[in-house]
Amino acid sequence: MTVRQCVSRRQFLKRAAGTVVGTIALPYFVPSVVFGAAPSDRITLGFIGSGKQSKHLIRSFLNSPGTQVVAVCDVDKLKLQRGQKMVEDFYAGKTGQPYKGCDAYGDFRDLIARDDIDAVVISTPDHWHAITVIQSAQAGKDIYCEKPLSQTIIEARAMVNAVRRYGRIFQTGSMQRSDWHFRLGCELVRNGYIGQIQTVTVGVGGPAQDRPLPAEPVPDYLDWDMWVGPAPWRPYHSELSPHISVDVFPHWRNHSDFGGGGMTDWGAHHFDIAQWGLGMDDTGPVEIIPPDNKDYKVLTYRYANGVTMTRDNANGVLFTGTEGKVEVNRGHLKTWPESLKDQQIGPDQIHLYDSRNHYVDWLDAVRKRTKPICDVETGCRSVTVCHLGNIAYKLKRSLKWDPEREIFPGDSEANRMLSRAMRGPWHV
Repeated sequence: MTVRQCVSRRQFLKRAAGTVVGTIALPYFVPSVVFGAAPSDRITLGFIGSGKQSKHLIRSFLNSPGTQVVAVCDVDKLKLQRGQKMVEDFYAGKTGQPYKGCDAYGDFRDLIARDDIDAVVISTPDHWHAITVIQSAQAGKDIYCEKPLSQTIIEARAMVNAVRRYGRIFQTGSMQRSDWHFRLGCELVRNGYIGQIQTVTVGVGGPAQDRPLPAEPVPDYLDWDMWVGPAPWRPYHSELSPHISVDVFPHWRNHSDFGGGGMTDWGAHHFDIAQWGLGMDDTGPVEIIPPDNKDYKVLTYRYANGVTMTRDNANGVLFTGTEGKVEVNRGHLKTWPESLKDQQIGPDQIHLYDSRNHYVDWLDAVRKRTKPICDVETGCRSVTVCHLGNIAYKLKRSLKWDPEREIFPGDSEANRMLSRAMRGPWHV
């Protein structure tokens, strides 16, 4: 049974009674030129999550030809109203007349139950990704979901399975793959320009810190129970969901109930690039060794081909081979020898997927029904590397990993950390 079929009469009556913030969008005549496509060719979008990251995503997709944003969703009414206003102000500015064609929802299930929405853009806190992705796939929506893909390894695989089962087009928000610096850096590595690859150094933060937070009164504009959702219940604190006037990224990722610290935050970017450069998009490391202040000073991964990858607190990705090095970061490509950065990749050499715009790449894939540059399987494998590191940090011992079966062979303690209990009624 699909999510759409599961919407009960009671839920329908709740929506009719005012669950939607504002009124249901009335038909507005807007010239097709505003959307860059005729209605039959237009991709209609709904946004699940209207926080700080969503502001950037909404702007990006509004400015992508051939799209129309018709709905936004958030459990914070202030952020929800801001997202709705962004959309309607944009279209009003294009037409020169008032526009009220974007609905606002407090529950993502009401948004994905709409037949007139083709695809969703998800930018909720990480602990909500799996549920919103899986239910959106069941509802027949194509999906763009922010990185990191999931809160656990089991969730990541369940997301892949749902996307494949329901035939959806999925883009993970690891948008560094759509930056030429990263693509060229990885092409240099993949084509052997630095010789045989030996080590990769990845600069990202560490695990979540889980410091205690005192209880604060729940703001009247926030549905805190829905914000916590499948995570273990805890009292509200503004560090987790700050007021809209505090223009910062909230720090929920520092708490392991909701995220994985810097390991999954920047890790979903830089470990992703490391896997791309190593040609490991469909597999992963076979051993993870946490620092022991003796033989291993930093977190270390070993791959079956003998390459080692380490994590430090710098930023970016450094590939070291027998004949040179490649260092890549946002807006930065440095090579040893220096002339290597100007190397042209030959027509018969390895050319990686060339995307110039991460959002347009997904939209094009939706139209063509092809895989975009950072498909759900890629997002799964990259976030798995992040989670493996966090598990090794927590257990404080070396771990063997089978990337094909996605288990720790013969290690029941570590295998229990592949998933997490979810607070009812939520489940994967």
